[in-house]
Amino acid sequence: MDYKDTLLMPKTDFPMRGNLPNREPVMQEAWDSQKIYEKVQERTASRPMFVLHDGPPYANGDIHMGHALNKILKDFIVRYKSMTGYCAPYVPGWDTHGLPIETALTKKGKVDRKKVDGS
Repeated sequence: MDYKDTLLMPKTDFPMRGNLPNREPVMQEAWDSQKIYEKVQERTASRPMFVLHDGPPYANGDIHMGHALNKILKDFIVRYKSMTGYCAPYVPGWDTHGLPIETALTKKGKVDRKKVDGS
């Protein structure tokens, strides 16, 4: 007996599989074309400001799950603040003053910091 024929599953317009790797770029493109982020910023412009600067994701090592958790938590906080009465724009922060490059060169032995002229 084929039990799948005995299940009463609802008929829906959406697919039963998520297929996220293929669907996410399509959703992102739709959000970009509809300017969703810009509309939210316009709607909240007169509210009190809340800014959480998002620093570089991996300034001094390889990326790992802790970086993903950090990004997700910051996203939760900014969205929560936006939904609870603040103007909370996403502010990426990438200025590490060359730290990733310096760290990589030092680890590979291509640069000795003690022998580099600091002036």
